[in-house]
Amino acid sequence: MEQPAGGRRARLVSSLALGQRAWEVTLEWERGLLSWRDPEPARGRGGGNSFVPASEIIAVEETEIDEKQCSSGKWQKMGKPHAFTVYYVKRAQKHCWRCSEVTFWCVDEQLCNQWIQALKELLELQKSRPKQLLIYINPYGGKRQGKRIYEQKVAPLFSLASISTDVIITEHANHAKDNLFEVNIYKYDGIVCVGGDGMFSEVMHGLIGRIQKDSGIDQNNPKAPLVQCNIRIGIIPAGSTDCICYATVGVTDPVTSALHIIVGDSQPLDVSSIHNNNTFLKYSVSLLGYGFYGDILKDSEKKRWMGTVRYDFSGFKTFLSHHYYEGTVSFLPAKHTLGSPRDKKRCRTGCLICRQSKQQPEEPQKNYGLEHNEDGGGEDWKVIKGKFLAINAVNMSCACPRSPKGLSPAAHLADGSIDLILVRKCSRFNFLRYLVRHTNQDDQFDFTFVEVHRVKKFQFTSKHLEDNDSDVKDVGKKRFGQFCRDHPACCCNLSNSIWNCDGETLDSSTIEGSLSINETLCKRNRGEL
Repeated sequence: MEQPAGGRRARLVSSLALGQRAWEVTLEWERGLLSWRDPEPARGRGGGNSFVPASEIIAVEETEIDEKQCSSGKWQKMGKPHAFTVYYVKRAQKHCWRCSEVTFWCVDEQLCNQWIQALKELLELQKSRPKQLLIYINPYGGKRQGKRIYEQKVAPLFSLASISTDVIITEHANHAKDNLFEVNIYKYDGIVCVGGDGMFSEVMHGLIGRIQKDSGIDQNNPKAPLVQCNIRIGIIPAGSTDCICYATVGVTDPVTSALHIIVGDSQPLDVSSIHNNNTFLKYSVSLLGYGFYGDILKDSEKKRWMGTVRYDFSGFKTFLSHHYYEGTVSFLPAKHTLGSPRDKKRCRTGCLICRQSKQQPEEPQKNYGLEHNEDGGGEDWKVIKGKFLAINAVNMSCACPRSPKGLSPAAHLADGSIDLILVRKCSRFNFLRYLVRHTNQDDQFDFTFVEVHRVKKFQFTSKHLEDNDSDVKDVGKKRFGQFCRDHPACCCNLSNSIWNCDGETLDSSTIEGSLSINETLCKRNRGEL
């Protein structure tokens, strides 16, 4: 063991056997790094060096090995071997993570125990890792594989990482949401949902709702600032599209998600709240869509017996129907953000735009408020009238395996803004060209009938509401209350369509929406997208 100067923790260096060869193994406390080097690498193998940061070590266990595995050369006559195995994260292709392992051994029992103790002490320093989790499994979502996915792929990893779990298999809609209002959530380090976007939404509603209730916050009051949720949510993808998981991690792989949860990765997300006449309706983290995507969802809900193919069928049917919706969109541009929807700057780990935008919203909030909205001044609102095939408000890219770029490729997860996409009435052929660009590398906003704006707030008033009252401002004064200081609203009263809110139907004549940054909502990591 090397003794560094200045009282720092010693660096542990030993010659340990890996297979039938001696390797130089080093544990650097200051850098939090485990490395092993073959001092005599065979020709053609390169340097034979490997290293693993402590943040990616999953577990360390004492291991029994067969003496035949080490009965070669100078190790043959040295007595009983003592071994330990290090389990760690190994990056595979396409953003996937896998659990890999390496086993070291030696004949000195005291040295082996020293290594096990040192590595476990290093793991104890990883404070962001969960020790106790509450698991909700949706056995009916997607291909009905949630329970099997958890038991075969996820539970063994949680057990390996010494994470204790309480598992609840949901039996009906809103089971998890209702249960979160009853259990002692504060004894858990996180809540994990095994299912699709709907299951995540249910857990999110239950957790945020419980926090607001315990804090005495009235969710029905759009003016009330939400209390930040310090209990994180993990997602194990087992749904139909798994849009939220794909947009934050880059892949819908249960093992990858489980490993991100184990090592304590976290990702802040913007969360929107939607109200109607001072009554809370829903939260949203991905898509609030009206028109095309609302019609698809409305039709697909009637065809659940078809399974996941219902989305293709309803999508094709909705495309052929080619409905448009006339009205007025008004929005407040997001001046505090650094990027734009067309700058092609993807949201990645350690995103500069999210970090810097997060520091700026507090300053301009003085100019955002109900008093300016009601007076008709003080805010630089933009107004667009027309006939729209789709009105989409997205908090993230909404990427999924079928649409790798998503609805808005440059949307950011935690920049305090929303991308508003307006698709005006056009021919079926042009609309098809627009949809196809979601699956390739072409710019999907490069059409004369498509507009995209990064906004703080927005409202939509359908044509028949305008017919009842020609003064749009008066409609706004009567129908819309105080918006949350951080983010936008989407409002419409048109019976021919519904709102698609994170894959769940929202049928309301008038809605008020707002977004606020929740720094610890989701125990996920974007990876290197």
